[in-house]
Amino acid sequence: MAETKRIAILGGDGIGPEVVAEAEKVLKKTEELFGVQFETEHALFGGVAIDQKGTPLPEETLELCKSADAVLLGAVGGPKWDNNPKELRPETGLLGIRKQLGLFSNIRPAVIFDCLKEASTLKPEVLEGTDLIVVRELTGGIYFGEKFRRDTENGQEAVDTCAYNEKEVERIVRQACEVARKRRKKLTSVDKANVLETSRLWRETVNRIAADYQDVELEHVLVDNCAMQLLRRPASFDVIVTENMFGDILSDEAAMLTGSIGMLASASLGEGSLGLYEPVHGSAPDIAGQGVANPIATILSVALMYKLSFNWQEAGDVIENAVKKVLDAGHRTADIAVDKSKAVGTSKMGDLIVEAMVR
Repeated sequence: MAETKRIAILGGDGIGPEVVAEAEKVLKKTEELFGVQFETEHALFGGVAIDQKGTPLPEETLELCKSADAVLLGAVGGPKWDNNPKELRPETGLLGIRKQLGLFSNIRPAVIFDCLKEASTLKPEVLEGTDLIVVRELTGGIYFGEKFRRDTENGQEAVDTCAYNEKEVERIVRQACEVARKRRKKLTSVDKANVLETSRLWRETVNRIAADYQDVELEHVLVDNCAMQLLRRPASFDVIVTENMFGDILSDEAAMLTGSIGMLASASLGEGSLGLYEPVHGSAPDIAGQGVANPIATILSVALMYKLSFNWQEAGDVIENAVKKVLDAGHRTADIAVDKSKAVGTSKMGDLIVEAMVR
């Protein structure tokens, strides 16, 4: 990876800037280890952009992201903006940037670190061998369907429309199949085909596309059953592909298998190499500014960036191995510490990971 890569950095709200600062340390360490160069530029996004620019997604931020090779995002949102009208909510900016950048797929790995099994609420024997990825369709479904209210004889009625077309399902299923091919070659498609027409189209399309991937084992699981099996037998899953709302819920459930949502990275991808990388966790305004947030999810998002947008497996492995070394040595932030009095802060955890990065 000789050429300079341009990275747009959106710190966002709450703990976002704090955890992104630790990820930037990792970028600098990578430059030292591999002799590469990153060009980074910060921009406003989310609630902070509403406060300063009057919109969650300023035009200059969008243009920066479009011209970048990858986007690194901290987190957005908070109670300060909860009562804003829809167009002035941080989450609207997140939906907008995904749509504008054509990011139709969200990839969320959930891997159990052996040394963190005690941090999970599940029994260690249930977690044994858990290593899965949720591939969530990101730009269709009920989040983007027509929404309206109307008066009825029973008072106001609210309607949210869930709609999917074959192309939307095809591209996410093909991507999930390709991911499965590089792993254990097992794909679980999650729907609610016994009730929903969109799910019946989803299942029909999955079956058609899966015929092109004879080396990938396919199973269909209803969403309620999948939610149960993720807690009962998480190690049986390899790659889960599902629609937008189901994926939103299931990926958060899968994240908690690890003991803390602060451990999970994610990538939002489109047709090309541009991707948006962010931790699964939110902005956690209750701990913002205290220096106690867990930066690992954001740091692991950088590892995903290297692998998925830059096709740079070695550098991604260096980061992941460094995280494992630090955790194996017993270092913990408060969210994953058994003894909270021995927890390290955000900056210290970042420094430890950077020190552990070796080729």
